Amino acid sequence: MGLCAEDVKIRFTFAGMANSVRQSFSLLALIRLTRFWNLVIIAMAQYMAACFLIDSNLLWDWRLLVLAASTTIIAAAGYIINDYYDIKIDLINKPDRVVIGKGITRRYALFFHTTLSGIGIALGLLLGLRIAAIHFVSVFLLWWYSNNLKRQPFIGNLTVALLTGVSVLLVNVLYYQHHALVGIYALFAFFMTLVREIVKDMEDLKGDNTFGCRTLPIVWGLRKTKWVIYIVLIVFGALVLYLNYVYTRLPEYYFLIFLFVPLGLFVSRLIIADTKKDFYWLSQWSKIIMLLGILSMVFI
Repeated sequence: MGLCAEDVKIRFTFAGMANSVRQSFSLLALIRLTRFWNLVIIAMAQYMAACFLIDSNLLWDWRLLVLAASTTIIAAAGYIINDYYDIKIDLINKPDRVVIGKGITRRYALFFHTTLSGIGIALGLLLGLRIAAIHFVSVFLLWWYSNNLKRQPFIGNLTVALLTGVSVLLVNVLYYQHHALVGIYALFAFFMTLVREIVKDMEDLKGDNTFGCRTLPIVWGLRKTKWVIYIVLIVFGALVLYLNYVYTRLPEYYFLIFLFVPLGLFVSRLIIADTKKDFYWLSQWSKIIMLLGILSMVFI
């Protein structure tokens, strides 16, 4: 049977990886693999939720430090296993950003994933069985997502969004709080991650389709997938306003500045988006909106 151009390209790329002198291990490669700045954002979200939404004195609480460390370590392990399973797809979608096989071998990647996952759960035990149990389930879901769920329509997006929201809610779990604002920010993290994950599937349509993935853009097409995002954003906006009215009563301009104006720009660009470059911009803008949301905690 003949080989298509993509198959030849991928095989030659793997051959090049096998001959690379940098294949065994590189610290810089590990940092790139674990998405260092994404980990910083996760830790920052937990610290700011604890200090600005619950009690400023928590800044020096060792338990918050352990929570942030364990959560980011598990997230790092999740990024590693995700790239481990996605090497072939990433060689099509983002060949310049492939790390496994270039700066770090598959064997080392599995070793670091297992080690970091174990460390994250062990640190969770220092904070109690509830945190450890949540960490254990998170590790399992991250593996399942990477191995299977991300190739299914919507369920993979939902899984990552749920885990992101839970990372914020862990602050309430740690301090036995039921703080409404922490819940609202967890909801914000959930919905914005859900939107970003769907947009990333639109960006990665070519590689995902080549290897038989069944993501929303592949199953429904770009046009219907955009409508899914519109509906998600409408539900998100309505829930935020409702919860604010019932529980917190923050001024409306707060949401206008930090949420609805950035989302308005997002929607205006989404309407006309139809290229990989367009969807990459939307993915990055989604991350900026999430960062703005985290920073907005300072003004509460």
